[in-house]
Amino acid sequence: MDTWELADVEADQAAAGLRYHEFLCVPDLSAGLYVLEAGDADLQSPHTEDELYYVVSGVARVTVGEEVRDVGTGSLVFVAATVPHRFHDIAERLVLLVAFGPA
Repeated sequence: MDTWELADVEADQAAAGLRYHEFLCVPDLSAGLYVLEAGDADLQSPHTEDELYYVVSGVARVTVGEEVRDVGTGSLVFVAATVPHRFHDIAERLVLLVAFGPA
């Protein structure tokens, strides 16, 4: 069994100095922590995998395809493979748990 504590994953992400820190990668699933500070621009491009975002903390808006929604702590957002998406209007530091399938 593999387990993680969120505080440890956040510390690893901060130490790496990157917005995205992958902490799990197996053939059919990968997971990571994606952190955007208030006011940051989300520059990601569409992915070849389906993905699920869980908002650990923060407040922002997300655009997926043509839809725009407010998100905050506890929000879940599914993005199908190849669909353009981005987080914007980030009002509070946004901490996202991201799962990709397949990895």
